[in-house]
Amino acid sequence: MRPGGRGNPNSRASVQKPKNLKKTVVRLLRYIGSSKYILIALLLIMLAVTAAELAGPMLQGNAIDAIEPIYVNAETDEILFNYDKNDPRFEGIAVKTKFRVHFFAGFYEGRDGRTAGMVSYLAAMAVIFLACSLLHYFQGIIAAKLSQRTVYTMRNDLFCKISKLPISYTDNHKHGDIMSRMTNDVENVSNAISQAITSLFSAVLTLVGAFAMMLVLSPIMTLVAMVTVPLSIFISTKLGKFMRRYFVRQQRLLGSLNGTVEEMVTSYQTVVAYGKEEAAVAHFSEISGGLRDCAVSARVWGSVMGPVMNFIGNLQYVMIAATGGAMILFGGPGNISIGNIQSMLSYSKRFTRPINQIANQYSTILTALAGAERIFEIMDQPEEIDEGALEISPDGIKGNIEFENIHFHYVEGEPVLKGLNLSVRAGQKVAIVGATGSGKTTVVNLLTRFYEVVDGRITVDGIDIRDLPKKTLRRAIAIVLQDTVLFHDTIRANIMYGRPTATEQEMKEAARHAKADRFIERLPDGYDTVLDEEGSNLSRGQRQLLSIARAVLADPKILILDEATSSVDTRTEMHIQQAMVALMKNRTSLIIAHRLSTIRDADVIVVVKNGVIAESGNHDELLALGGEYAKLYQNQFAGIAT
Repeated sequence: MRPGGRGNPNSRASVQKPKNLKKTVVRLLRYIGSSKYILIALLLIMLAVTAAELAGPMLQGNAIDAIEPIYVNAETDEILFNYDKNDPRFEGIAVKTKFRVHFFAGFYEGRDGRTAGMVSYLAAMAVIFLACSLLHYFQGIIAAKLSQRTVYTMRNDLFCKISKLPISYTDNHKHGDIMSRMTNDVENVSNAISQAITSLFSAVLTLVGAFAMMLVLSPIMTLVAMVTVPLSIFISTKLGKFMRRYFVRQQRLLGSLNGTVEEMVTSYQTVVAYGKEEAAVAHFSEISGGLRDCAVSARVWGSVMGPVMNFIGNLQYVMIAATGGAMILFGGPGNISIGNIQSMLSYSKRFTRPINQIANQYSTILTALAGAERIFEIMDQPEEIDEGALEISPDGIKGNIEFENIHFHYVEGEPVLKGLNLSVRAGQKVAIVGATGSGKTTVVNLLTRFYEVVDGRITVDGIDIRDLPKKTLRRAIAIVLQDTVLFHDTIRANIMYGRPTATEQEMKEAARHAKADRFIERLPDGYDTVLDEEGSNLSRGQRQLLSIARAVLADPKILILDEATSSVDTRTEMHIQQAMVALMKNRTSLIIAHRLSTIRDADVIVVVKNGVIAESGNHDELLALGGEYAKLYQNQFAGIAT
């Protein structure tokens, strides 16, 4: 919400459903590819892991083929060499089958010319399994590095982007939703990179490798195995499109939930004061219930993919086993052994396992893509425009301000300022008053270029502020708002935020001018006292004094006080007013206040009504006029809310 202004009535619906999945994937891959050396190392390790895992089934099949069937005379146990049941020489002989295991190399030569024995194959398999375990360990480490390096870059880019967005963006979007994109969505991307993306790359390598090995063993059985692939692709595509909408909506609801929590925490005192705890809980429960239902639907449909892919994989397994058995029993092209069939079955499992892994990670991938789309949505927002190219020193600004026929609106068709004209001389103290929503705060929002005028122009020392770089303009201005902004840091750091290069003496002098030194020096740690979040370990008045001290230290040419003393007691206000007299001397000062007693000594008081200056003059002149200011003054001191 704008300081002193209205919130956007559509802010709760500001999170739009992202559309372009392909574009999101490409951009995410670019982020992953930015750490190219880590990515190359990960790919090399995954290649090694895939090669080692694919060697296993082949060795396993050869080990099985090392078990050789032999035929012997059932009565004499004599080996019957070259036995053939159709050979007349073996007619009438009772035959039984035994098996002989060739443990060591050189004991036999199989039909495919292999002479290694079972021990050799088993030893090779043991080495490969050990190597796979070690490689998986290093793969996990490198994947974690890739994940964290990627999200580090993405998180920094996102934060940098937010810092360049116009004030209007943060005013019109729930802060909790923006925070959710910075935290939850980025974390989901991190999880996907470390888990799902690694599985995806590994799956592609395994699919290609397993397919190649299957072709080497038996093109016919490979063709049979591929029958189920179109079915897998069709089902995964259809289910994926259906599931994605749930995961996108889930992330959107999570952002809304975080926004509600953030709003509840920051407004808790008001909620309690009005006895709205039950209403707040009901509102939270409504959003939380929607998130729960959406999350359940997302997980239910996400869990469907795995079992479906498992069923298709088992169907493929049965088809390969049946085809291989038929080829051995009834003969067929190629030289197929029991070991070859076992290897084919293992490779078919390795072929379907990556598909199952992708299916099981589908929910993680979709959640991450939904989060990435929300992140990129912020990154695609237009940045704050700064066309000012006239470089001047902020110290050279005198502070003459002119508002010339200013027209402005926050929402199209709802004008706030309608041809406002205001002239402020350097060193003059001008107070701006008016009813709530009259446009008082809008005037200073335009002067600081938080928003740009729709029509008209504002000049400082005769220079259109649009010709000045925003940093130059804002360095010449210090603002003290009604809602103080303090950081979780020391009191010293908070005061020096206005001018980091200031000396210790200058910082303490600023605190003294703001009448803040008295309470600071009574604290156990003095200026080294660390403030809690938003300075909650200080009173409202003390927080306001620190905010004023920060403005004093900034030593601005133009000073803006937006309800600066509205949060302090009368005694503290008196001290601040005394300090402000010295602070505003020789400075152009704009004061926005509802407490008219604080502006009686202003050089000029202007009354804003219906987007224009309705009255202008000093306190006595306006009272004598008997117009809007006189009504405001009389109503306020009669205790009537204005």
